[in-house]
Amino acid sequence: MINMQVRGDSGDIVARAAAGVRWTSAFADLDPAQFPMLCALIPYGDAVFNERQVPRLLAELDRLPPACDGEWVDQTRKLCQIVQRGPHHYLWFVGD
Repeated sequence: MINMQVRGDSGDIVARAAAGVRWTSAFADLDPAQFPMLCALIPYGDAVFNERQVPRLLAELDRLPPACDGEWVDQTRKLCQIVQRGPHHYLWFVGD
């Protein structure tokens, strides 16, 4: 399971998602040319997005294949709004 959090510069957790991303082979099958942001997700590592990367991540979520969809998508959108509202906030996907 990949957990999602918004953290500040000092690493403090500002918000966290209730649901995480359940890793499936569908994520590994995403085309890196079409989904460069989501292809950064891996089940055993972390991925971090800043306020300049969030719009690209949101655009990728809009065209996500059904095999990758889930509750995590709506929660990611909410966390992205927090990142865009506050300075020095980052969206973290934290793998196991």
